[in-house]
Amino acid sequence: MARAALRSLVPSRLRPARPPGESEPDPAPKAAPKPRRRLLPLLARVLAMTVAFVFMVAFAIVLARLTLQPSPASEALTHSNLRPGRSVRAYLDQPELRDAVKQIGGNLLLGVPFGVLVPVLAPRARGVLRVLALTAFVMLLVELAQGAMVTGRAFDIDDVILNTVGALVGYLLLGRRLGRAVHARAGAG
Repeated sequence: MARAALRSLVPSRLRPARPPGESEPDPAPKAAPKPRRRLLPLLARVLAMTVAFVFMVAFAIVLARLTLQPSPASEALTHSNLRPGRSVRAYLDQPELRDAVKQIGGNLLLGVPFGVLVPVLAPRARGVLRVLALTAFVMLLVELAQGAMVTGRAFDIDDVILNTVGALVGYLLLGRRLGRAVHARAGAG
């Protein structure tokens, strides 16, 4: 009713002509419907996560075989290490550089798959600090199991640190990009 009163005050030549019976347009434009996700990106995402899962399972098997197999021959040589850097120094002091590279490089390489695969498999774990925390936690559990249950193996904090650094390398080289590609944030793209 108020509109009708106002319309009568505005001269008709200033108002746009409307066919009889048509109501006034809605003042707020309606939001465009969100586009549906296409099937191909969804399939690619599922495929990437499946492949990452298979690699993570394979990595877990390799990790278990490398770290949790008994080593009775080295039982007399094993000792726990709770001081960071102690084992690394001992490796570097060995006369054979190859042994140091094998120990340090092997521990670094064991962490790389975590840095690459965790951001793909666990979107909430994307981010360098989350990946490093998860890697350190898992490797700490492996080392504890190794020291408590496996003959000829001992807990070594340097192994946890080197594995975590390896995860950082894997994350920075590939994991971050893979995680972003597989789990694109809403509104991006």
